[in-house]
Amino acid sequence: MAIVPMRLLLDHAAENGYGIPAYNVNNMEQIQSIMQAADEADSPVILQASRGARKYAGENFLRHLILAAVETYPHLPIAMHQDHGNSPSTCYGAMRHGFTSVMMDGSLEADAKTPASFEYNVNVTAEVVKVAHSIGVSVEGELGCLGSLETGMGDKEDGHGAEGKLTEDQLLTDPDEAVEFVERTQVDALAVAIGTSHGAYKFTRKPTGEILAISRIEEIHRRLPNTHLVMHGSSSVPEDLIAIINQYGGNIPETYGVPVEEIQKGIKSGVRKVNIDTDNRLAITAAIREAAAKDPSNFDPRHFLKPSIKYMKQVCLDRYQQFGTAGNASKIKVHTLDEFATKYASGELAATTKTAVSV
Repeated sequence: MAIVPMRLLLDHAAENGYGIPAYNVNNMEQIQSIMQAADEADSPVILQASRGARKYAGENFLRHLILAAVETYPHLPIAMHQDHGNSPSTCYGAMRHGFTSVMMDGSLEADAKTPASFEYNVNVTAEVVKVAHSIGVSVEGELGCLGSLETGMGDKEDGHGAEGKLTEDQLLTDPDEAVEFVERTQVDALAVAIGTSHGAYKFTRKPTGEILAISRIEEIHRRLPNTHLVMHGSSSVPEDLIAIINQYGGNIPETYGVPVEEIQKGIKSGVRKVNIDTDNRLAITAAIREAAAKDPSNFDPRHFLKPSIKYMKQVCLDRYQQFGTAGNASKIKVHTLDEFATKYASGELAATTKTAVSV
């Protein structure tokens, strides 16, 4: 197949009732892990890079690593997504480097730390949508700020995240505003705030409805039945990986992530893209610590990195199966960016916000 617009994958997921994990990537080993899992599971792939990843790996290195994945696995459809773009210029830079999808995160101002007004968010997101759709690129927007309902604090990852105390209104996406936002911006996907956050330290206890508002997803889906929803900060923080890390010298305190069964509830209520990064970081760290401790005289980087691919691959494979993604790659008919640009221009892909009829 080829590198494709993310909208193509999300549409197929919606039509067939499954979700797609979107994995953050920074280096070759991470991409190999994801692609090996996707190949084994026959799954469509979303590879996403933050601004921090683009800076760390270098624009050209990152692009060519993803192109290598496309060449190595020509039978798998792959979307290349910019995660948490802080400004239109960041999104335009991603498009110039071959990204087929971008996230304009206007929930924060361009400094990536100050909560923005609704009007600011609408304006910058609509601006990016206009440019992106003209060349067939998909756009994800965000309404509400990622942060903890337990503490009321925002979170920060790769230099992006709200600072300081947030109100509950900021931490939970308003369904009425969501409808207006989609109507005015015409985004392809909407990331919603439900109490999840980046990193490993999401919850101090197993999350319940008061600190993980899956019901808010259900409410938004009732209002926007045709909109692809996105869950950010959705790593499950596996206890077995933390145990390995701590066994071999790590010091990660007790913490809880988003349970897989809660994500599955979200998928039943319109979530089509599920962002996962921390689980893969934990898998890599567990493998490296274990390999280093078991053979302390070894200084070959491949000794540590080969098991990291194995551990991360298993996490990715589990999520492909748990989210219903497995078995769908071969069912997707490829469409190019040019074809999608034509569809956008004709109005065929216009966002429909008709409220579902209550029964």
